[in-house]
Amino acid sequence: MAGRYGELDYSVLTKRGFLIGVALFAIGALGELGLTAAGLTVPDWERALLFDIELLGILIGLLSPFIFGVLLPLTE
Repeated sequence: MAGRYGELDYSVLTKRGFLIGVALFAIGALGELGLTAAGLTVPDWERALLFDIELLGILIGLLSPFIFGVLLPLTE
């Protein structure tokens, strides 16, 4: 029987959302670390973009388990 939101596999969505958040955080952090270690000078917007990717990764990584693991299953 289909739930309120269709046939959603909450455990898979939770795990994938968390992993996407971790990947985004790692890309942003490693990008900034690499630029700093190499001593490259880049425009400020590129550093801001890497920082924003880090923040987005943290946000997605923290909210995915709450939304897909707790909130949506409780509303069905």
